[in-house]
Amino acid sequence: MYVRHLSVSDFRSWPTAELALEPGPSVLVGANGQGKTNLVEALGYVATLGSHRVATDAPLVRSGAERAVIRCAVVSDNRELRIELEINPSRTNRARLNGAQQTRTRDVLGALRWVLFAPEDLAIVRGDPGERRRFLDELVIARAPRLAGVRADYERVLKQRAALLKSAGGSRGSDRASIGATLDVWDGHLATHGAELLEARLTAVEALRPHVGAAYAQLAPSGGNLEMRYACSIPDLVLTPGAAVPSAADLSTALLAALEQTRPAELDRGVNLVGPHRDDLELAIDDLPLRGYASHGEGWSAALALRLGSYELLRTDQPTGADPVLVLDDVFAELDANRREQLAVTAAKAEQVIVTAAVLADVPEQLAGACFEIADGTVHRAV
Repeated sequence: MYVRHLSVSDFRSWPTAELALEPGPSVLVGANGQGKTNLVEALGYVATLGSHRVATDAPLVRSGAERAVIRCAVVSDNRELRIELEINPSRTNRARLNGAQQTRTRDVLGALRWVLFAPEDLAIVRGDPGERRRFLDELVIARAPRLAGVRADYERVLKQRAALLKSAGGSRGSDRASIGATLDVWDGHLATHGAELLEARLTAVEALRPHVGAAYAQLAPSGGNLEMRYACSIPDLVLTPGAAVPSAADLSTALLAALEQTRPAELDRGVNLVGPHRDDLELAIDDLPLRGYASHGEGWSAALALRLGSYELLRTDQPTGADPVLVLDDVFAELDANRREQLAVTAAKAEQVIVTAAVLADVPEQLAGACFEIADGTVHRAV
């Protein structure tokens, strides 16, 4: 898989911009603040319908513009897909696939599969659990785009259930009994959608585990073993790394039991206390938690191992053997010589890798390829 063409209108700092790309390495070079990462962010929006830098769409639209438009041509298995996304912060976003209007924007998910490594990835290791949940959910949706709908349904149930729990604050007697009957209905929806999302996450963690372990061993040969453990909010559910993943049906039953057990506390506090939205992916090196204990170098190695492991997993997932697009956004300047070399060796094998850097000297020789100079609001292909 590779991106053949990208164009943006009123996206971030760009009134307009175009990139004609080819398989192999492409390097976007320019000083900080010139818009390199904005172009990468546009590709990421095509792949995930979100930004790795901000939580909402509004900052993606250039100041003074009403909407932003991203157009992307992706070649996969000798077939070209043309994706067009219209970002409207004040209205519903729109999507087209090969010129046909899509009912839902998420229907274009899967047209572009990518793996991004960026400085923000340190937050996966050092940030709060929400960063790691986001990492997992992006991975499971990349593996099975239909799960975007499952996650959306789950988030809708959470919102409705949270509003109901909040309205129950201070209620007693018959009022609480009436609210409880309504909660039973929402509990069923939460268990159904939550179990499917949880099963997908657990399956992804087990599939990812060997790839991450191998990547970390390559990056830090004497740095110990990088371990992952899924920490679930269901109190009585025992998850053993390497063991078979429980079925969605079993997980749904466990979720329902946990919801029943925690209902009094939820009613008192007015919040959802059980479900995938409360889970975490715990990372450790030889049983020592990375969060709070990892050195700067260990944090970088772990974050990089998670991304390289994801790349290998997505590459081997594909029955056609199509590689996802690998994007390395301004990371080589942050890495020491060994990590830079190991990353370059892996990246050079990708069908397409897109690199951004402030200076060309930061880019390893293995990734020398088409070079685009980004400066003063223009994109110029260097000769």
